[in-house]
Amino acid sequence: MVLSQESLLNYFLPQIAKRARRYKKVSLIKARRADPGMEITTITSDGIETKKIAQEGEFLIENQTSTSELYLLGEEVMEKKYQITQSLDHGWATYKQKGFVFAFELNPNDLTNLGFNEILKYIAPWESENFAKSGDYMVIQEDQSEIHRIAKKEFEETYKEI
Repeated sequence: MVLSQESLLNYFLPQIAKRARRYKKVSLIKARRADPGMEITTITSDGIETKKIAQEGEFLIENQTSTSELYLLGEEVMEKKYQITQSLDHGWATYKQKGFVFAFELNPNDLTNLGFNEILKYIAPWESENFAKSGDYMVIQEDQSEIHRIAKKEFEETYKEI
């Protein structure tokens, strides 16, 4: 079984007031235009998280964590969520996050309530199958339009409660 974004949001949105805290991404990201057709494999401290083929107009993101994970964001998402802070060489630039996110740790009760044992499988906002496990952070955007997982280690390296 793989849950949709809608199913995850239906389960977690009512819990925001009780469980979620507001966080700000405090580390910068590096980004540049992605070359269409390039395959990006996102690797976190948990291993391979997802794979995606770059489309025209997408940005290649390098998170400033111990694993320097790479991922892709569409131009509209990039403009909505990030503000450029400095231009770098070879088309790269640094960006800071605009706004905040709601986040909370996934727990074993969540997994059980959603019909999973140890690993939650779901479709991420970028339309790839993804997973989450107890202790990972479930992150809901400020506008409450999407939800995704960030591995515990990477979340704690890049986000601070506000």
